[in-house]
Amino acid sequence: MKSGNAAPESLRQRAARAIGNALFGLFVAVVLLLTVFAVTYQPPDPWLDTAASAVRMKQLFNKVVDNATFQTAGSIFLTGEDALAPANSRAGGSISIEDAQDAAEKALEVTRGLNNGGKDRGCVESDIVVNCSDPGVLAAIEKVNLEKFPEIDAFEYRVPVQGGDERSCDVAWKYRPRRERSKRMYRDYRRYTLVLEPSCEYQVTDVGDWHSGRNARLQRFHGINAFNDSISSRGDDDSSSVGRFLYYTRGGDHCKGMKQFMWSFLCALGEAQYLNRTLVVDLDFCLSGKDNFPGRGDEPGKDLRFYIDFDHLRESTSVIELKEFSKLNKKHKLGKIRKRVISDNVKVSPMELRDETSTIVERSFRESSEPDNYWYRVCEGETEKVIQRPWHMIWKSKRLMNIVNTICGKLEWDFDAVRVERGEKAANKQLWPNLDKDTSAEAVLSKLSERIDAQRYVYISTNERSPGFFHKLKEKYEVSVLDDYKDLWGPGSEWYNETMALTKGKPVEFDGYMRDAVDSEMFLRGKKRIETFGDLTSDCKDGINTC
Repeated sequence: MKSGNAAPESLRQRAARAIGNALFGLFVAVVLLLTVFAVTYQPPDPWLDTAASAVRMKQLFNKVVDNATFQTAGSIFLTGEDALAPANSRAGGSISIEDAQDAAEKALEVTRGLNNGGKDRGCVESDIVVNCSDPGVLAAIEKVNLEKFPEIDAFEYRVPVQGGDERSCDVAWKYRPRRERSKRMYRDYRRYTLVLEPSCEYQVTDVGDWHSGRNARLQRFHGINAFNDSISSRGDDDSSSVGRFLYYTRGGDHCKGMKQFMWSFLCALGEAQYLNRTLVVDLDFCLSGKDNFPGRGDEPGKDLRFYIDFDHLRESTSVIELKEFSKLNKKHKLGKIRKRVISDNVKVSPMELRDETSTIVERSFRESSEPDNYWYRVCEGETEKVIQRPWHMIWKSKRLMNIVNTICGKLEWDFDAVRVERGEKAANKQLWPNLDKDTSAEAVLSKLSERIDAQRYVYISTNERSPGFFHKLKEKYEVSVLDDYKDLWGPGSEWYNETMALTKGKPVEFDGYMRDAVDSEMFLRGKKRIETFGDLTSDCKDGINTC
């Protein structure tokens, strides 16, 4: 009886052990598979890897800003400002209507005293010269600016000065557009015609055009319209203050598209921050032919400061320009200090360099071939979870943004925008059968008539370069295109002189990327925005049957 019971018990134990071993083996196999997957898996690069990845990244960034480009390759790189939401309300620190009203009330007694008006007596309107230094003049100007330019926030006014005649005053002020996502300030100066009412209040009867107040032009604001991105000497004799550096030699990203270059550049910035090192930046930039005018090849010898705000970058993190670094190297004899050169950049991760004590860490990409000589490869794989690309450090060039704001000022900050994409797509009837017809001047006018009121300012952001192509729209709208403002980058312009200061007197071409950058930003500033695909034509953006 005892042995009979033992046999079934032994069978049950063996079965339990077998099941346990099988489950444990399955668990070990799953763990091994997950480990292998985690080690070998490399996430697709969101800019450069697959079409599906590109679509996902485009969907992500379309939540922030419209895809602003006329190039098939998509040339315009989204910068730190684009990740910020535009302001929908008055910015903190700017002048409000309440501030202007308080200033007007306080100025009233001063105005009465200056014009022989007692507390209970009014002022006599006459042809006397308007006293531009009267606080009531500035209060009136502040109020009219708030009413006329709701798209900007004014932060500081200079004391008005006499304008072109006895009834006009010129005044300068600093401001920030509401749709400007960065924290930069800009400057305007206008001419105002005023009259003194019997109530002793000044009324503005006319507001001049953008930058019309020439007598106030020389009134400078600290940090406004001043560029501090020159290569300046450190002037430091103490070698102990040299610090530690990270240097990426030129790699395969040179002369690649702007998106690839900036994706790689942000990787270098991220690693420098992670390692707490100063990044050595080579400002010698090559503009890819696909980011320029159609048919143009790659153009080396450009300056990176043409395209990004290098001043903001220097304020955001520790960087040094390559030429200045070379001078520093000679001055402090850094060549005698420890330098680690890394040739296999894919294998040596930033995490392995965290405790590196060498003064200079040089990632050399000269020995590698594509794609291993792309800078962004450093931030792939496991590193992607550690290195954060500092998007907020990259802003659009202030020189280009000054052009944008000048055009907005000429349009009184109150315009609608339409993007009209033509070029090679309009000529390709197989992929875009209706685009040429749907973007003709007559068709565009018909579409705009349904959505935009007559006599409105309309800015057309377009790659159509035929002069007068949109002339028909002027029958109903105040139409302008980028070429209407050539004087803003032509010889003698502010942009022309400022860029020549970077090139030691060599004239700089306003290239295709710059045009697209300004055009795209102007489109985003429009109150109403009408796109080519989805609004003007039923064709798909990427060709037939791709919607």
